[in-house]
Amino acid sequence: MDQQTPQPADAGKLVCSRCGKVAEGAPLTWTCSVENGVRRYFCDSCARENIRAIEGRLDSPWW
Repeated sequence: MDQQTPQPADAGKLVCSRCGKVAEGAPLTWTCSVENGVRRYFCDSCARENIRAIEGRLDSPWW
């Protein structure tokens, strides 16, 4: 999938940067990441599928 900067579908809605799923508001199960100064959101399914890669970017004090 194309990894472009996500844009909100409408005010108050988030779009998953990986799969394009749209959510109302900010779901507690979604993950937020700042990459190259850009805020990206990932739905719970994409976050779960890629958790090792997400955690692998954290400095050791975080784990």
